[in-house]
Amino acid sequence: MIQFFYSLWLKNIAILDIIIIAAGFVLRVYAGAFVINAHLSVWFLLCVISVALFLASGKRRAELNVIQNVDGLTRKSLGSYHKDLLNSYVTMFGNASWMSWSLFTFFESPRTSTPFWLVLAELSNTTAIGKLLMLTIPVTIFGIMRYESLIFQGKSETPERLLLTDKALVIAVALWVILVYWILYSGISVIQ
Repeated sequence: MIQFFYSLWLKNIAILDIIIIAAGFVLRVYAGAFVINAHLSVWFLLCVISVALFLASGKRRAELNVIQNVDGLTRKSLGSYHKDLLNSYVTMFGNASWMSWSLFTFFESPRTSTPFWLVLAELSNTTAIGKLLMLTIPVTIFGIMRYESLIFQGKSETPERLLLTDKALVIAVALWVILVYWILYSGISVIQ
């Protein structure tokens, strides 16, 4: 339903277009949690929202770069954006992303009733392993800094392509996934 209204006219309203794109990501996370019957912590949801807003702002920033070199707008909402405003959004949501991830790793969330093998549920189920998840903070910061530098180079119009082609970003994402998997499934625990 949101996608229908977005395609119809919401994509033409500045700021709201970024929020709607981000809402799509958040709804997917909620749908996944519903399907596996998982509890999502507030900090994890804030992280998802921040990353979604970061990616959407970066996409609009790259599109604005492209239209400066081409006559005419590709979308009406781009006419309402200024480069400095989008730079502020990218910086704000980039900071919110790593900070909310950091806070997620610091604080406990309630235990879930989901099976151990579900990664999403385990990410939301931070107890002693949450303290070890702090090891992912430097990798998270690097990944966000790298992606932000690519945004300011005007290369973020297709985030999924960047995640698969930029070597530094691929390494950061792979290292983050390996660390999270190792922390969640290695059986290591720490005393709180």
